[in-house]
Amino acid sequence: MTSSIIVVYLHYLSFMLCFAALAVEALTLKRELDVKDAWKILIADVVYGIFATSILVTGVLRVIYFGKGADYYLNSPFFYIKVATFIVVGTLSLYPTISFVNWLRDLLQGQAPTLELTKFNRLLWIIRAELVGFTLIPLLAVIMAAGVGIK
Repeated sequence: MTSSIIVVYLHYLSFMLCFAALAVEALTLKRELDVKDAWKILIADVVYGIFATSILVTGVLRVIYFGKGADYYLNSPFFYIKVATFIVVGTLSLYPTISFVNWLRDLLQGQAPTLELTKFNRLLWIIRAELVGFTLIPLLAVIMAAGVGIK
């Protein structure tokens, strides 16, 4: 029982921290970045990556060991939609992550990265799309937990 509580708590906490990290990225990203804000975005993206991994690990643990049982989840169409949404959000996150990691050399030299308008707009659009995805996942989880669509 204690293990189950810890896994569920870590799953929810990881979800909230991912959302918070994405919000920091969205609110901090500007066309003209200074070094401090660029570091803040890069660190937020690292936090996002760590806790997205935690969501995945704790989610698998919940399905296999601590939830309603694998059969329950695997028979829910909303489980697959939820997992697909998580995969789409994770895939979308690759572009910003690669972009932010590419800032490292400049940041280590104390220089702010330069962002072309097109790249800035693309990064902002992707981060906002990730946030939308992260708002849909709990809705799908609630629908799934309620047993909607399970025969």
